[in-house]
Amino acid sequence: MELTPEVLLSAYMQGIFPMAHDDGRIHWYSPNPRAVLPLDGLHVSQSLRRVIHRGPFEVRFDTAFDAVITACAAPAPGREQTWISAEIRSAYNELHRLGFAHSVESWVGEELVGGLYGVSIRGFFAGESMFSRRRDASKVALYYLVQRLRSRDFRLLDVQFLTPHLIRMGALELPRRLYLGQLRQALAVETSFG
Repeated sequence: MELTPEVLLSAYMQGIFPMAHDDGRIHWYSPNPRAVLPLDGLHVSQSLRRVIHRGPFEVRFDTAFDAVITACAAPAPGREQTWISAEIRSAYNELHRLGFAHSVESWVGEELVGGLYGVSIRGFFAGESMFSRRRDASKVALYYLVQRLRSRDFRLLDVQFLTPHLIRMGALELPRRLYLGQLRQALAVETSFG
């Protein structure tokens, strides 16, 4: 199945998302349980609070989408393979062009040092991947993502799978039935990321 914008948006609206396997083939997932980050439950440690207030990073939105997804796809220690194939990258760049995929970027001067990207549909945001080249750069991007989503009355931040990093930030798991109910409620909210 071709990863057209229509196919991707329809999948997200049903609680399904794609990932490429090592052979490049696209597989579709709807984990049960599903990881979410409650927008009113973000845990910000004292040390991260100091980093945010000290301001070593300039946070930008949607100024370097392809650079963010490329950095997320790059091999890293402990993650030599990636699920972000050339096909995935191309499809999400098209979603970005259409206004459905967004990046949150941490910069030091003109150097992109961390960030994340995801898909936004009405009051729903699906966080896809994040990267960091400097300590706390991706955490700061996540903090600013949550602030933006809250200010625009988003209802659901889907993070798909729990990781130790996301657990420390307040992520939790929901059974599929509860997740799909929250997804329906989020999709009923008239808002936008931009």
